[in-house]
Amino acid sequence: MKKLLVVVFLILVILGCSNAERDGRLLESDREPQPDSGSAFAQMQNAWWHTLERGKVMFRQGDYGSALLTFDDARRQRRAIYERKERSFIEFLSLGEVRRLGDDLNWIDWYIQERQFTVAADVLNDLYYHIPRDTLRNSATEALTALGSLKDYPEAEYWIGETYYIQGELTLALNQFQKAYDLRHLLENPGFASDLLFKIAAIRQIRQEYNEMERVLLAILSNDILWSGSPATVPASQPVQASQTQSPEQQARNTFTVQAMTRTLENNGINRFINQFRYSYNESVQAHRILGEYYFFTGRHARAQEHLMFAFLIQNTVIIDELNHRRFDFSTTTVEGESRELTLEVIADEISRDVVFSHYAENNEYFKTAYYLGTSLFATGRIAPAREIWNFLAAQDQAGEWQGRAQSQLISPRVERGLEMP
Repeated sequence: MKKLLVVVFLILVILGCSNAERDGRLLESDREPQPDSGSAFAQMQNAWWHTLERGKVMFRQGDYGSALLTFDDARRQRRAIYERKERSFIEFLSLGEVRRLGDDLNWIDWYIQERQFTVAADVLNDLYYHIPRDTLRNSATEALTALGSLKDYPEAEYWIGETYYIQGELTLALNQFQKAYDLRHLLENPGFASDLLFKIAAIRQIRQEYNEMERVLLAILSNDILWSGSPATVPASQPVQASQTQSPEQQARNTFTVQAMTRTLENNGINRFINQFRYSYNESVQAHRILGEYYFFTGRHARAQEHLMFAFLIQNTVIIDELNHRRFDFSTTTVEGESRELTLEVIADEISRDVVFSHYAENNEYFKTAYYLGTSLFATGRIAPAREIWNFLAAQDQAGEWQGRAQSQLISPRVERGLEMP
């Protein structure tokens, strides 16, 4: 019996030493690698986002060569950091105790907290910050795959593209913008994906690749629920992303609204139109305007009218909403308190008086949009609303070129031939 007790004791001692050695290895592998300098400032200097910001400063100072190298440094720094995180997580998942937990991410999270694996906890917290946990389907394998995707840096890809663009390297810039857009799920600001599409469309436009430009702009408008929810305005070959999330009732309401807008514009004129309708989805105004001009110059006047109607409505809604914000009864009364109907002339007076509205009108080509809306209405046989818009423009000295064109149309109405693409 004594011999048996001695043997059991020796086995327990050996197992204890083995566990201590193993735990020592785990603690060692769970220790964060330390930077060369322990200061917080040194760590910030080595952060990829800080490197990207330094590159932006160089870019804005016109030092494009140094900026390009710095953006590439930021991209490499992020990749190196996430490769290290990926290796750490793989080492953790390779532990015998963790392997026995299987692929269940809930159990792995519990084990990390229970055993205080700080590196693994930091890795998963970083992952959950960028990737919603519920998209990982409670799978450690999915988590590891998602962690590997974080090595990419879409913001750096974008700024590399901007640097190429300003240097005239359009092909390289296009590739970078497309790469950044393909990584849009990693963007810190998800709304920036639309800006990337506008960048891609602008390069397609410069290179006169108009079919590709049209495809990209229509993709932007797929997020414009009112427009994309109307079957009359969406080509059958174009996927409608936004309307797919709408109920049939909502789609029917949107379709009715667009039809009512069109009838009001065509039958009652532009002033009744802007009094009766408001639409402030400003993110789509540029796409509507460019597509409207593109369809006009390619002879598709009905399509042009649809997009220019949306563009001009959004432009006027933005201005009217701001004026109502400044003076709640602007739409119905004058400064003296007299009642009045809101007209384009009233809005134009506000544009001429306020530098903010003047800049907005210039940046969004307000008077040009009005001119081509009127001319597309004329091309589709809607002469009365077309002349109403031309009369408005003909009286606006601030409209510049578009005042002269409108005056010419009033003298000799015609459908202009396309002299230049948008």
